[in-house]
Amino acid sequence: MTLKPLSAAFYFMCLPGLAAAGEKTVYGLNEYAALQGIDLEVAAKLDTGAKTASLSARDIKRFKRNGESWVRFYLAIDAAHSHPIERPLARVSKIKRRAGDYDPEEGKKYTARPVIELDICMGSALRSIEVNLTDRSAFQYPLLIGSEALKRFDALVDPSLKYAAGKPACANAAHTAE
Repeated sequence: MTLKPLSAAFYFMCLPGLAAAGEKTVYGLNEYAALQGIDLEVAAKLDTGAKTASLSARDIKRFKRNGESWVRFYLAIDAAHSHPIERPLARVSKIKRRAGDYDPEEGKKYTARPVIELDICMGSALRSIEVNLTDRSAFQYPLLIGSEALKRFDALVDPSLKYAAGKPACANAAHTAE
């Protein structure tokens, strides 16, 4: 008995999730990301298992400006980034510590991290996402993009691909459709 290939229409009718998948952008496990307003392009790891996005930063200090909470930090990427960056503080997030990071004497299972809003371009999509600041210099990728940000990019992640979206190509002035 020979089976006939089924039409795409059959799959879209029987598997409605497939229709939504067709409208999404496929990204690889790693992508180039342009950090708008910082004028920097970095390699990012796309991690569907992480909820939030994280940017490698050091010397992170919170301060007040005109009664508002701000954060000052340096990028912990390489020696070329020796100037401070200041951004309004969006919020402070609680990040669950890994088992190896947990100190029973300290008793905290979470670590508090400052969160900023950052415009990030991947491929031709420019999105404003929340990014927590932490020292990621021990990791290969200075930017980790988690599931909340991936939703904003309408992303499907294919871990067999790398840099599928190519170099960032966003206009600086306007966000693409969200």
